[in-house]
Amino acid sequence: MVQNVAVRKISLANYKGLMSPKDYSQILAQAKSLKGLRVLHVNTSTDGGVGEILKTLVPLLQDVGIESEWVIFDKNNKFFKVSKELHNFLQGKKGDLTTEQKDLYLSVNERLAQVLNQRQFDILLIHDPQPAAAITFIPNRISSIWRCHIDTSKTNVFVWNWFSKFLPKYDRYIFTLRKYIGKDLDYKKCRIIPPAIDPLSEKNDPLDKTASDRLVKKFGIDPAKPLVSQISRFDPWKDPWGVMDAYREAKKEIINLQLGLVGVFAPDDPEAKEVVADLRKYAKSDPDIHILSNLDGVGNLEVNGFQVASDAIIQKSTREGFGLTVSEGMWKGKPVIGGKAGGIVEQIVDGDTGFLVTTAHETAEKIVYLLKNPDAANKMGVRGKDRVRQHFLITRLLLDHLRLYDELV
Repeated sequence: MVQNVAVRKISLANYKGLMSPKDYSQILAQAKSLKGLRVLHVNTSTDGGVGEILKTLVPLLQDVGIESEWVIFDKNNKFFKVSKELHNFLQGKKGDLTTEQKDLYLSVNERLAQVLNQRQFDILLIHDPQPAAAITFIPNRISSIWRCHIDTSKTNVFVWNWFSKFLPKYDRYIFTLRKYIGKDLDYKKCRIIPPAIDPLSEKNDPLDKTASDRLVKKFGIDPAKPLVSQISRFDPWKDPWGVMDAYREAKKEIINLQLGLVGVFAPDDPEAKEVVADLRKYAKSDPDIHILSNLDGVGNLEVNGFQVASDAIIQKSTREGFGLTVSEGMWKGKPVIGGKAGGIVEQIVDGDTGFLVTTAHETAEKIVYLLKNPDAANKMGVRGKDRVRQHFLITRLLLDHLRLYDELV
């Protein structure tokens, strides 16, 4: 039912130049006291934001002496349809799960627990709602953490009341923001830890302009013309239709403007194909709108290329747990226009490192401003990169995890 994820070896020493000597020493000291600790991470996919984080966090934990493992679910399309519905309800969608859906969710989590009970570990770290109820069926022999990566600030009360009954057994909860902490959870168990990006990954080690131009040309982009991009899952909460509306309005003033909507089809997100089909209709065959995914050959390197080639990055989410693509864009020195939602607000300092917006009209105004004022845009990009360096790199997240593990043991 689960499979181990093989991770590449990564050395903390590679990141030494990106952090202060004090932080580097603290990581080594904290890890030394936890050497040999067995930590098991569980989620549903190697794709998406959680997968991006674990691809680096797990091997860094291993490098500093933590026996860290990562497992994912085997593909289970029927379950993933239910878990995506749960995800949407917890982010505020109206309605409720059916009795059949609830029963399927619990039965899969019970089977997951049976598999996990056969493994040896000291700390179990469950990511997101999909496998959260497994803890109900696991004996009290280990420490446990539930990591919520989504925006539960305006959750569906009916679904939360049902779902939250599975959570009290956890020893700690990790949320990105305080306002995400759900009703009736033990506040003393909650820890606020924002996600982070790996600055040395293929996606985030910035390319030069020649390389990025070559990459985007493959997909019909003209590097000589202005480009704005939203790189994100094809998810209604990311509001790609609003991005398209903003592009059309901005194009009235920037007549050669191009738009990239770049995403990934992940096995735990069956909704994505419907979203893309609808977006293609909404694009009305506009040759300057490029809707691309991993099915078109877009991988981490190509995403990097789009971010570097873009004059501005957009992340117009209406709900957003964090939005790693915001920090990714800022790390490339790009101004980011983000929806005034969730963790995006924590990353963008409005008017300083980018802009926060609500409507498509506001988004269009900011696109036009940035393209007509390249010096101001560049200065925003420089300040944004420095903000990411200070707050949103994987080394900070590594230290946060080590400190939390220390609390539990």
